[in-house]
Amino acid sequence: MRKYFVLIASIFIMLCLGGIYGFSIFIPSLKAEYGLSTAQTQIIFGFTVATFAISLVIAGRLLQRLSPRIVGCTGALLFGSGYLLASFSVGKLSLLVAGIGVLSGAGIGFGYACSLTIPVKWFPRFKGLITGLSVAGFGGGAIVLSWLVRSLLEKGLEVLFVFRVIAISYGIVVFFSALIMSLPSKVNVDDRNSYFPVIALIKERTLWFLFIVMFTGTFSGILVIGNLKPIGLSYGASEFYATLSISLLAVGNSLGRVIWGKIADKVGGSRSIPSALLFLSVSLILLSFFAGKNVFFSIITFLVGIGFGANFVLYATEISNIYGVDNLGGLYPFVHLSYGIAGVIGPTVAGWLFDLTNSYKISILSAAIVSACGAAIYMMLRRKVIRV
Repeated sequence: MRKYFVLIASIFIMLCLGGIYGFSIFIPSLKAEYGLSTAQTQIIFGFTVATFAISLVIAGRLLQRLSPRIVGCTGALLFGSGYLLASFSVGKLSLLVAGIGVLSGAGIGFGYACSLTIPVKWFPRFKGLITGLSVAGFGGGAIVLSWLVRSLLEKGLEVLFVFRVIAISYGIVVFFSALIMSLPSKVNVDDRNSYFPVIALIKERTLWFLFIVMFTGTFSGILVIGNLKPIGLSYGASEFYATLSISLLAVGNSLGRVIWGKIADKVGGSRSIPSALLFLSVSLILLSFFAGKNVFFSIITFLVGIGFGANFVLYATEISNIYGVDNLGGLYPFVHLSYGIAGVIGPTVAGWLFDLTNSYKISILSAAIVSACGAAIYMMLRRKVIRV
């Protein structure tokens, strides 16, 4: 039974930390109440994603030496303190970046590392499915956050006070869930992962290949996620549907992680990875043409979520298949750094282009092209690069 408690705890942690995908719910309030530009709000979001990716590398290394409880609880404290700092920022960009972008971003990385790698060790025969279930919670976090924030804002509460509510409530849930995390007894505490020196990582062309391909998918998805509500409003979608789209994309994101995880278990990365990238590309093309139609906008954002969610299960599963499940915690964070870079570039560029052109269409179409290029690169080079 212990393994099921660990899995459930990991999903709770992911649900809290994955609220970052609902960040666009804050954008109208931050712009209206504190005069931030669209690009400035995306700087906050971009820093969060980048810090998340960098801290995941650090946390992955720490998990090779420390208890997952220590790493997970540290993540809870960082996450909570970050939103608490943001709640006292008086709208200053530097403090919002330091709080949400740096501290909470680091907390997400520490919590994510535990929740991604520990459950797989309890269920080694179902790597794709368990990875998908774990990260599905992260994808679904935006559902909980967006509706919580919306209800609080509709009651007249200021956005900074909402940050304080998140700091306390989410921090407590993550902390106590982290206390449940543990390794199976058959895992040697002193040899949880085969250790890969940094120099060895740099020389691994397979990891660099996966790094590049993952960048194309995460760039395309995160560009939309960071600006989702403003995208809907700019195309003429109603306030209701623009907010609903955040939850629908999150549902798709969660389901996509489970669906693509099962697909990966059956057909492997050689088919599932390019298929997911092409699926995301087509969804983005549809979004660029139908974003202003309420029902279509909702349906298409759901499809974008399914395509985006694939990124966070397929590459982890591919690494487990190539290097073994014991190396997942040490190697996946390196590939995941591409998501951090994408998080800085994608949303910020989209926000900048909107401030410049008053339209998101160029950004969305560009994201579709990048994702399609990723599929082409993977299909052309996989046999030459990946050793199986």
